[in-house]
Amino acid sequence: MLMIYCVEDDDGSRELMLYTLKAAGFEAVGFRDGQSFHRQMRECAGTGRYPDLIMLDIMLPDEDGISILHKLREQLATEDIPVIMESAKGTEYDKVIGLDLGADDYLAKPFGMMEMLSRVKAVLRRKPGVRAAAEEEEDDSILTAGNITMNITEHTVLAGGNNIELTLKEYELLRLLLRNRGKVFSREELLSSVWSSDFVGESRTVDVHVGTLRSKLGAEGDIIETVRGVGYRLGSRQGDSQ
Repeated sequence: MLMIYCVEDDDGSRELMLYTLKAAGFEAVGFRDGQSFHRQMRECAGTGRYPDLIMLDIMLPDEDGISILHKLREQLATEDIPVIMESAKGTEYDKVIGLDLGADDYLAKPFGMMEMLSRVKAVLRRKPGVRAAAEEEEDDSILTAGNITMNITEHTVLAGGNNIELTLKEYELLRLLLRNRGKVFSREELLSSVWSSDFVGESRTVDVHVGTLRSKLGAEGDIIETVRGVGYRLGSRQGDSQ
């Protein structure tokens, strides 16, 4: 699954962007400032796994996006990561500076989520390696396990033939488990993946959401298994195909 980082200091805007991207089938993680973003990029350097695209706000509380973009383009490991700049300033000067430094596109605030998605997909299509991965993602829009079916394109979930209404976090939690059948996730990993890296809270949050998700799935809920002392995984039922 393609990963997109959103560096945006406005909490409401960042959450809406993350919601839209995840609903469209992307993995997405948000950062409210340059410091948290740089910390995550250092972790990426350790694993060798970087985001496929970065949404980068120009006006951040601790460092402007132009400076961050400049640093990305100076490093061999990050120089080719697609970057879409965004700013409420919307001046021609900011746009020109960003594009001259190597930004792949520019969004002037306020922008609609459909426009954002269109720009994201267009930029990804211009990157050969990422384009192939994106095309594979399009073939993975239906996820199933037992009698549970998730349609990512339509943002729907069926369990035993019944439509299930889920909150955003319940939906993201189930999608992560469906995409990783059999993999055991610790509570900390689920917090990081579903609630993003800047979430401040307790791992008990995961337990509460898993309990509610199981309840909403009804007879299918026990497919979410507890691995004692570790976390959770999506199990299998007799007759399931992996």
